[in-house]
Amino acid sequence: MNQESRTFLEKYLNNASPTGFEWTGQQLWLDYIKPFIHEYFTDTYGTVVGVINPGAPYKVVIEAHADEISWFVNYITKDGYIYLRKNGGSDHAIAPSKRVNIHTSKGVVKGVFGWPAIHVRDNENDKPPTMKSLFLDLGCESKEEVEALGVHVGCVATFEDDFIELNNKFYAGRALDNRIGGYMIAEVARRIKENGNQLPYSLYVVNAVQEEIGLRGAEMIAHRINPDVAIVTDVCHDTQSPAYNKIQSGDLSCGKGPVLTYGPAVQNNLLSMIIKTAEEKGIPFQRASAYRATGTDTDAFAYSNSGVCSALISLPLKYMHTTVEMVSKQDVENVINLMYEFLLQLPTGHDFRYIK
Repeated sequence: MNQESRTFLEKYLNNASPTGFEWTGQQLWLDYIKPFIHEYFTDTYGTVVGVINPGAPYKVVIEAHADEISWFVNYITKDGYIYLRKNGGSDHAIAPSKRVNIHTSKGVVKGVFGWPAIHVRDNENDKPPTMKSLFLDLGCESKEEVEALGVHVGCVATFEDDFIELNNKFYAGRALDNRIGGYMIAEVARRIKENGNQLPYSLYVVNAVQEEIGLRGAEMIAHRINPDVAIVTDVCHDTQSPAYNKIQSGDLSCGKGPVLTYGPAVQNNLLSMIIKTAEEKGIPFQRASAYRATGTDTDAFAYSNSGVCSALISLPLKYMHTTVEMVSKQDVENVINLMYEFLLQLPTGHDFRYIK
């Protein structure tokens, strides 16, 4: 990582890109990646694709998703309080006392998740927060005052939490799921450019929208590109911190390398080539298994068109869907290394079919 990369990462993670409203973050990403690609295109809903060596018949994708979980304004009371709906897998348990940014046509409006003081709650029957009990307070005393700020039903709200580093070993903050993936695929493109590598195929560097509500951006762009191979990167659970069940979720750890997943959507010949690359280049990796689907954009690519040879390279992450998501700096570099080294050794036109 150089200083330019570090500056981009911090700016990119601090920017809000809620599902369905990703365009400001997508513009930041595109501006950063432009020097490393030959051309780019976008689609109607905001997915951005940088292309290296366009026009070659064999098409390879590396992909991450750009959107973050958030909240929709759903109801404004006559007293100026706001009730919400989730936009993606937002966690109501972490919301009380958090600050939020509400994104309006007039700009960002500040608010907080209010919560009754411990002094007035029934401690013997204290109930955790639910979507029915959560509300926002903007410092307004009426619905009209809220609306005068530009806030209306349908406005989206994001937590106000910024990127930090911990112990010089971890990145932490909101929306590492999965803008850290967008950073990693951009760094792969940078490395290809700066090292003067000439790829024998077309490489599509894809930053997709709307993963958090059903892999929708990947579903759309997979049909447009119709690639031969797709390598998706997303986050997975570090299971070492308290309250994780290794029997259920596997034994995965931040700092021990990328996670390679086995599952029906993952093409095993492709996965074997990735593993061979990791072993030959001395890149540490971990293994995981998926129940039915991977739950990532891998599934959208794998089952698109006539079937796309797909695999998943995951980044272990602590505290998913909170504002303190954490990843190992070393793991980030190793995911970049693995994708880069795999792309360099991949021959154009390679046929991954099991039966020929």
